Amino acid sequence: MTRSVDQVNAALYDVRRMPYGLARSTAAVAELERVEAEGPDAARAYALFVLVESYVWGGEVTKAYLPFTKMLRWWDEHPEHFDAEDTHSLFWSFKWMVGHLMEFPDVPAAQIERTLDDMARRYALAGNGTNAVALERFEWARERGGADVEDAYRAWVATPRDDYSQCEACEPGDRAAYLFETGRHDEGIRLLEGVLQGSPSCATEPGDMLSHLQLAYVEVGDAEAAARTHRRGLRHLDTGVTMTGPKGRHVEFLARTGNASRALRLLVEHQAFLTEADSPGDRLGFLTSVSVATGVLRADHGDTALALRDVPATTLAELDAWVRGEAAALAQSFDARNGTTAASERLRAAWERGARTLPVDLAVLSLDAPPASPRPVAVAEGATSGPSDLPAGLAPEESAVTGGAPAEGTDEPTDAPTDADGLLALAEDVAGDDPVRAARLLRRASSHLESSGHLDRAGFALAEAAQLAALEGDDEGAAPAFLHALALLRAGGVAPRFVGQVVRAYARLEAGRGDVTAALAQVERTLDDLAAAGEGTDVAPAPRAAELVERDAAADARERRDLDDTRARLLATAGDLDAAATLAESVAEEFARAGDVRDAAHAFWLAGRSRCAAGKDTDAVELLESAVEGFAIVHDAESRAMVGNEMVAALRRLGRDDEAVAVGTGLSG
Repeated sequence: MTRSVDQVNAALYDVRRMPYGLARSTAAVAELERVEAEGPDAARAYALFVLVESYVWGGEVTKAYLPFTKMLRWWDEHPEHFDAEDTHSLFWSFKWMVGHLMEFPDVPAAQIERTLDDMARRYALAGNGTNAVALERFEWARERGGADVEDAYRAWVATPRDDYSQCEACEPGDRAAYLFETGRHDEGIRLLEGVLQGSPSCATEPGDMLSHLQLAYVEVGDAEAAARTHRRGLRHLDTGVTMTGPKGRHVEFLARTGNASRALRLLVEHQAFLTEADSPGDRLGFLTSVSVATGVLRADHGDTALALRDVPATTLAELDAWVRGEAAALAQSFDARNGTTAASERLRAAWERGARTLPVDLAVLSLDAPPASPRPVAVAEGATSGPSDLPAGLAPEESAVTGGAPAEGTDEPTDAPTDADGLLALAEDVAGDDPVRAARLLRRASSHLESSGHLDRAGFALAEAAQLAALEGDDEGAAPAFLHALALLRAGGVAPRFVGQVVRAYARLEAGRGDVTAALAQVERTLDDLAAAGEGTDVAPAPRAAELVERDAAADARERRDLDDTRARLLATAGDLDAAATLAESVAEEFARAGDVRDAAHAFWLAGRSRCAAGKDTDAVELLESAVEGFAIVHDAESRAMVGNEMVAALRRLGRDDEAVAVGTGLSG
């Protein structure tokens, strides 16, 4: 039975709600094939657009050209099947296609120019505005270099905005990128500072513009603005799309501002882009930024060992040589297509700017040695070491140790309160707007509390400060602060189930840093402490006390599961994939028995991902399927689709394409 237009549109809407990736693209393909086979014709344009969109933003842009060509042909043959929204989608996607053609050096220049001319012709016939055409002509002139680039830029900027212009969040960033490229840093800074007073947002913004702006501040010597912008930019790198360019620019920024260890850590984290990106143009952009960074760091850090998977380099010096060779060869391939030397000239100009550096202090918590290890403190009879000992408003279950929205920071003020309670209250007030200041206030409060013997409260305050520092990118300051906080908590007699929450926050930090030895030791110690605390006594408690004992036992059991889950994640980070998968599967089953379906799904996901990484796709599929089912039960569509991406990929590697299609289609419902 043929579906109605409304039914097909509803199905396609479900596809568009999925995160970008293999599962969404697979579902979009299935919907299009069904519409092409069964109709209705009035839904075909929308189905084609959904597939184009899925490929473009899902990292498979080369696959988008076939459905886009089909959409154009359908428009030429049956414009009556395009409603106003379909028509807008067609002409909007024209920009994606023309722009991406330029990013592939094997696409001839003549083909790009023909496509540009066809875009201009079709826009004119449809009565559309010409701002989008002017943008693409500028981008092509910029790609090739030459005397006409500035004229093309001015023509684009002077063309009135219309329904097909870049979104209001993207356009300022595109303009500023060109201004920065041509040395007009003050003009570009003024433009972006004005825009950022609002809340520009889209798939790539404000992350993209912030990544450019931080480097512009380096060029003009504004270290404070550079630090503030870098911190803000870090919070916009995980948007659901690739963000190759911004991630590379953050590596460059860290290298050029004297933050070598952070630069290398971020580079290793995003090393996949060294060998593969959504397009050769994206890869060249990443290689360019990284080669600037390695060039800056090579003199003092050339012998530093790097853990790289698919690159023939084991030290920074070797990586610098390799990445420069790769970037130069790729630039030359663009030059050969373009008939100019513009790509190679841009690469050389980037290398030259590496000589312009600016020390930028990104520390939130200083690396000064913490106070001496806390002395044991006797706990008065009848006192507790649970929630009642925490700072006001910070019960352990709700402590900001586990989160908090980061924002720009400022230097610690000199007029802050001098007592612990006043510092804690002020930190709570400013944390939302200024987490850097809040972290420093919390650290000061912790010092006061430690000096006065309130070790438990001191530990929680310092843990809060460490977590805020971690969220602001100060791993070097956060790690020792976490360790000292844990020492304070244990010396203060805090129950292991509350210590465990801080241990898990510390473990997440160390997992990001890649060295998990210390975190594993903390996790295992806390598990031992929980086991010892659970041994209890042989004396039967009174009824009311029995309820409390039962409650505490349940809380301890929950913390043990959480810590075991954390231990599995640390093992995976360390590369012990079999052990990680085995433990994660066991923990998932424990979560399921306890009725914690969401946590069980996450643990099954970890187990499946670890099996995939170990090359055991057959074993992984069943685990990933369990995760998909768990996320369906708790109505977490986004996580369900993200697991589906990995499940589809595993099934394709196994040659089980029909099952992959079924998974993708099922996830869109």
